[in-house]
Order: sequence, then structure tokens, then C-alpha cells
Amino acid sequence: MNNGNSGEIIMKRIIWILIVMFLPLSVGLPLRANAVSPSPIPGEREEKAAKGIKVKGETVCLFESGTADVKKAISIGDVLVVYREGPKHELKEVGKIKVLSYSGEDYLKGEVVEGELKAGDIAKKGDVASLVISSGDKCN
Repeated sequence: MNNGNSGEIIMKRIIWILIVMFLPLSVGLPLRANAVSPSPIPGEREEKAAKGIKVKGETVCLFESGTADVKKAISIGDVLVVYREGPKHELKEVGKIKVLSYSGEDYLKGEVVEGELKAGDIAKKGDVASLVISSGDKCN
């Protein structure tokens, strides 16, 4: 048995194994990079708005109890983490809202700074929670 040939065969197998392992990665990486870029479709924003979905830069209205402990916990400029309740009642983070102002006794006006939010989502800071209702008349 010739050791020179067997070493060459082993090297060829290693090279083929590496090619098989890394080829799918090199093909898939550009696709993943495009998956996070903004959509070029101009009507997409209008479609989301029609469904009540709020995206970065849009204003939302939050309902809160109006009690002193809420006003003490949430200040103008605070960023609240927003969650959506799943089918098994688990909370999944879906975005963030920056508090712009208080509106009356029971409402907060905020701006979406991350994610896609809709009415019924829950905005939290510590133990205090507010309900995302819309960008409607309550916060004007």
C-alpha cells in the first residue's frame, strides 16, 4: 500500500467535504442580506396602514390608567418595550415606543421607534403597562 496515494485521497475528500459545507453558505448569505432591506414596493406602507399596523416614525396612542404610580413610572422621553400576546398567552416582543406626551388623564402619545405595532399590543416599562389603541382622536 502506497502512503503517498492514500494521503492524497484523504486530502481530496477533505477538500470536497469543505466545499460541500461552505457552498450553501456562500449562496445563502446574499439572500439573507436582502431579507432585511426595506421593500421597494411603494404601496406596502399604505397596505400596513389600512391593516392598522404602525411602523417606525408613526404616532400611536396608548391607554393607561391615569393613576399617580403610572405617571411616576413613565416619563416623557421614556422608551417602552411593546409586546404582543400569542395564542398560548405568551408575550413576544414586537417593538418599542418613545413617549412623546401625556394626553389627558388616561392617554399617552408615542412614536414607534422599532418594530411593527398594532392596536391591542402591550407597552411596558417595569411593572407598568399601557395598551396600544391607535393614533386616533384620543391623543390629539
